[in-house]
Amino acid sequence: MYSQVTYPTSTTAVLSITDAGVLNVLSTPVIQGLIQTLSELAENKELHCLVLRGSGSRAFVAGADIKELASLNAATGRAFISGLRDLCNAVRHFPVPVIVRLEGHTLGGGLELAMAGDLRIAADNAVVGMPEVKVGIPSVIHAAMMPSQIGTTRAAWLLLTGENIPAAQVREWGLINECVPQEKLDERILEVAAGLSEIGPMVLRQQKKLLRRWERMTLDAAVDDSIAEFGAAFQTGEPQQHMNAFLREKAEKHKSR
Repeated sequence: MYSQVTYPTSTTAVLSITDAGVLNVLSTPVIQGLIQTLSELAENKELHCLVLRGSGSRAFVAGADIKELASLNAATGRAFISGLRDLCNAVRHFPVPVIVRLEGHTLGGGLELAMAGDLRIAADNAVVGMPEVKVGIPSVIHAAMMPSQIGTTRAAWLLLTGENIPAAQVREWGLINECVPQEKLDERILEVAAGLSEIGPMVLRQQKKLLRRWERMTLDAAVDDSIAEFGAAFQTGEPQQHMNAFLREKAEKHKSR
C-alpha cells in the first residue's frame, strides 16, 4: 500500500505516506507505491490541489531507508536513486499544485521530495537537513535545486555540514513558504487548499506547467513562450467566467451606493 488518499473536499486530495515506519522512511517499495498512487491521482480532472504529508507527527520523511542503503553497491545504488528521482519528478510535474506538509523531521531524500512540491508549509517544531555526507554519500538528484532556491552559500552549509536547521530559519532562507504553530498546521494547509479551489482548475494546471518550463528557459524564451499560453487561456472559458463575475459584482456594488 504505502499510501492513503483522503478527500477533505472534492477538489483537494491528501496523500499520506503509510507503512513506512514511524519516521516515514523511503525504501524502494515505498517509493514505487507512491509513484503509482501519484500516477493514478494525476488522472483526476476534478483536483485543484494535492496535499502531500507523512503519517504521524514525528516526521514528514526522515530520509531514505538506511537498512536498504547499507546493502547497495554501485549498480543497485544507481537503481535506488533513480527511483527516488522518479518520485520527486512525479511531484514536480504533478498537474496541479502540490502543498507539502512539514512536521517534525524532514531529512535527506525527504527534503528533496519536499522541494519538488510547489508550496511548503511547516509546523514550528519542524527541522530540515541533508545529512547524507555524515553517512558517506553525497546529496544528489533534487538537491541540485538548492542553490537556485536558497543561494549557494546556504546550500553549501546544508549540504556540506549535514546539520539540521529549524523551520523558522529555513523560512527566512526561502526554503519553505510558511511556518505556523504546530496546532494550526492542518487548519492553515486547508485554508490554502480552499483558496486554490476557488481558482479555475485549467489556469492552475497551465500556470504550474509554465513554472516547470521556465526553469529550463532563458528569460527571453520564457517571455515569448508565455504569449501563446496567455492566448490559450481564453479557449478554456475560465477568463470569461471569472472576469464577468467580477464585473457583475462591481456593477451591483455601484448600484447599491
